[in-house]
Amino acid sequence: MTGFRIDHLGIIVSDLKSATERFRGLTGSEPAYTKEMPEVGLRIATFEAENIAIELIEYQDEHSELAKKSMGEDIGINHLSIDVANLSQAIAEMTNAGMELVEGFPREGAHGQVAFFKRDQDTGVLFEICQRNSD
Repeated sequence: MTGFRIDHLGIIVSDLKSATERFRGLTGSEPAYTKEMPEVGLRIATFEAENIAIELIEYQDEHSELAKKSMGEDIGINHLSIDVANLSQAIAEMTNAGMELVEGFPREGAHGQVAFFKRDQDTGVLFEICQRNSD
């Protein structure tokens, strides 16, 4: 994955409405979009800066079990998502580098096909890779 591009930074929030208002006040901008994902119990608001997107993520209900399993339940900065052109190839590269894929991935995410890896013990980073849908 040489020459990689950061897709977004994921932040778990306890209240999406309050967090969106806070970000709106801090940045002076509106979310580029919001998305309800009831099948996995998530609500997401995405703010886009010039060089990165910030994804605010709220767990909704009992359907959020897979999301909680892959991302954890702690509020705050959660994961770093890397944009990839070929998800299957990137998964192979990451696993060959010693990363362990979270059970239940790859799957459809908020922007396209995604895969989460277990938190890296060397860096403490929770990595997601994302192959965006071509809208």
